[in-house]
Amino acid sequence: MSNNEPPPPYGSPPPPGEGGAYPPYTAPGGQGGGYGGYGYPQPGYGYQPAPQQSVLAIVSLVSGIIGLAGVCCCGFLGVVGVVAVICGILAKKEIRESHGAKSGDGLALAGIITGGIGIALGIASVVLVFALGAFDYSYYG
Repeated sequence: MSNNEPPPPYGSPPPPGEGGAYPPYTAPGGQGGGYGGYGYPQPGYGYQPAPQQSVLAIVSLVSGIIGLAGVCCCGFLGVVGVVAVICGILAKKEIRESHGAKSGDGLALAGIITGGIGIALGIASVVLVFALGAFDYSYYG
């Protein structure tokens, strides 16, 4: 290339015979080189997707919390704790049988515990209401 010629356009290969080109890379074993295929590498053998949350475990925890909050407002709402305990037990069984495909064992356990507390407090509040005579109908008669 002489000084009077304009440079080649951007992205064009260098003219043949110039010392600016590098030879292609070859691996130490004489194998052809390069960087391999395009894109991201594929996951290796044994790849497993992240475990999915158990819906029953979430339902158990939410109903257990509602049962606890319901005892504070109205003692009879503690019966919702029964739903929490049943869903929690079913969720633990479902998670155990999924062999790692589902998660949420802690949520299910928390649902069972909060549901049990809600049931106990609900029963205690009902007994307390009847023991203290909150339904005194002599006032109306």
